[in-house]
Amino acid sequence: MSEQQTGQSGAYQAHFRVWRGDPDDGGLTDFRVEVHEGEVVLDIVHRLQATQAPDLAVRWNCKAGKCGSCSAEINGRPRLLCMTRMSVFDRAETITVTPMRGFPVVRDLVTDVSFNYAKAREIPAFVPPEELAPGEYRMQQEDVSRSQEFRKCIECFLCQDTCHVVRDHEENKSAFAGPRFLMRIAELDMHPLDAASAAGLDRKRTAQDAHGLGYCNITKCCTEVCPEGIKITDNALIPLKERAADRKYDPLVWLGSKIRRRKE
Repeated sequence: MSEQQTGQSGAYQAHFRVWRGDPDDGGLTDFRVEVHEGEVVLDIVHRLQATQAPDLAVRWNCKAGKCGSCSAEINGRPRLLCMTRMSVFDRAETITVTPMRGFPVVRDLVTDVSFNYAKAREIPAFVPPEELAPGEYRMQQEDVSRSQEFRKCIECFLCQDTCHVVRDHEENKSAFAGPRFLMRIAELDMHPLDAASAAGLDRKRTAQDAHGLGYCNITKCCTEVCPEGIKITDNALIPLKERAADRKYDPLVWLGSKIRRRKE
């Protein structure tokens, strides 16, 4: 067997194709670059900066998969550059690195993800229960565990990038919050201490009417790219859809709304 087939250690030359450009113009540039055992794609991008492309723009911070900064697309798949090991690719394979397609390019591999922060501001915050002081909050462990998974989110926005509702349809961005923020709504809606209903806020209805829950057709592409392994579709989006449907079609709720409208 050859070294390539056996996966033996040792440096080798890889063929990288990296997108270079700005909002007005850009394209793929080819590089031959050295790769060492144990390296990740971000290591190679840094080597390109050090040896061949000192002005190559890339956003990164922790290099440990915890900050979510180095999101990009590798061979067309949304990934974290710092968590994608070179060993997963065949040594003869051309590795293409491009910016996230779902967001506007700033320069090279850097994209403008401010859309996500705007969406975050649109989500109504947790509403504390009025009858309890902050030190009096109590929750069952099962309730804590249920939402703990969602709090693992590092806001890399790979789920937002891969979701075809916004990836392929720019016109949907104004009406659709995306999987990351629908997950946030789901977390708040299942929180036993959230007093949104008492404050007159129906999270299920706003998820449907204001944040585009109905646009999601549960393809699970968001779950597939999540570096934290959060089951976004199964544990957040589908349950939220079910609760929204129950809320909308519950005959008692329907009757109550009819009575309220008559009184008004």
